[in-house]
Amino acid sequence: MADPNDPRGIARDARAPLTVLWFAWLRERTGTAEEQVSPPADIATVGALIDWLSARSPRHAAAFQNRRTVRCAVNQDFADPATPVRPGDEVAFFPPVTGG
Repeated sequence: MADPNDPRGIARDARAPLTVLWFAWLRERTGTAEEQVSPPADIATVGALIDWLSARSPRHAAAFQNRRTVRCAVNQDFADPATPVRPGDEVAFFPPVTGG
């Protein structure tokens, strides 16, 4: 059944972990490319998730040392600190992308 609070109409399992993907130098700082995390229920936004992840380990804190240099996507859509996160979401962190 779809979650009525999710505008995408996607069903979410309240027990499902978040998938966190790390790219480029963020992957190097955290020491992993992907992890499954189960933050507390009160972690409801990207900003709160960043705060929670930063407290997990010195490596995570190093990844977010300068938050202005970190970009995020939730379920492959660009996100900002106010973007909601829900169990089962995929959250990716990466450096700014430039093109030419």
